[in-house]
Amino acid sequence: MPRLIGLFLILALIKTGTAQSNSTLMGARAAGMGFASSGLTDEWGIFNNVGSIGSQEKISTAVAFEVRAQLKNANRMALAFNAPLRWGVSSIGVFRFGDDLYNEQIISAGFGNKFGIASLGIKANYVQYHAEGFGTHSTVSFDFGGVTQLTDQLSIGAYITNLNQAKINSDYNAERLPTHLTAGLTFKPNENFLITSELDKDLDYDLIWRTGFEYSFKEKFFVRSGVNIKPQSGFFGLGAKRKNLQADYAIQFNSLTGASHQVSASYWFNKKQPK
Repeated sequence: MPRLIGLFLILALIKTGTAQSNSTLMGARAAGMGFASSGLTDEWGIFNNVGSIGSQEKISTAVAFEVRAQLKNANRMALAFNAPLRWGVSSIGVFRFGDDLYNEQIISAGFGNKFGIASLGIKANYVQYHAEGFGTHSTVSFDFGGVTQLTDQLSIGAYITNLNQAKINSDYNAERLPTHLTAGLTFKPNENFLITSELDKDLDYDLIWRTGFEYSFKEKFFVRSGVNIKPQSGFFGLGAKRKNLQADYAIQFNSLTGASHQVSASYWFNKKQPK
């Protein structure tokens, strides 16, 4: 019985998700800013705005893990790897949500490049769903996005998920994966302060507004906060960076699932690759 209750709670949680079925927005830096990540150009672009990966200049790897205090079988985890090449930047991501009762697994491969002030990217996702008693089903979806640096202080980011309107086929029906249109602005008035805000529209659900800010101390310590409207959520985060290693933590407060905690770590390799 407790496992069945857990499954019902997970299905309710999925209805509030903001990416494939559950949200694939990852990285504790973005989480601390309410996941308003469409204009960020960090190592988590493969899971946030794939258009940003074209701005990566070093090989990097990152891992993240998120737990929900009131729903332990709805944890999320992800791994990202970025490698600049001569003609652009390649990126690979692995994502998992859930437990043995119900889980979602995604393997993503993306490619991006920078053209003047714009960075564009595209990725393919192999999406697999498993529910106890219902079997395992999979499909392939595509995402596309971009980030444009309008001025030294202002940039605009936008992306679309499930561009090809992919469906999950099962013995019972064929359910289309959610399609999201997301666009936002990122403003950095000085070296220490960043503000980001975006709108996200699932074709079948209400518009979501996300916004957040980040304040840095000597580019080594970071304080972040954010808010979401529909559904209402509050966020807070901290981060620290030393040489090529960065660690981040974020907490989210949500009336449906309570508090969730995400930690992530990123590492950049020294060698700069030719582009």
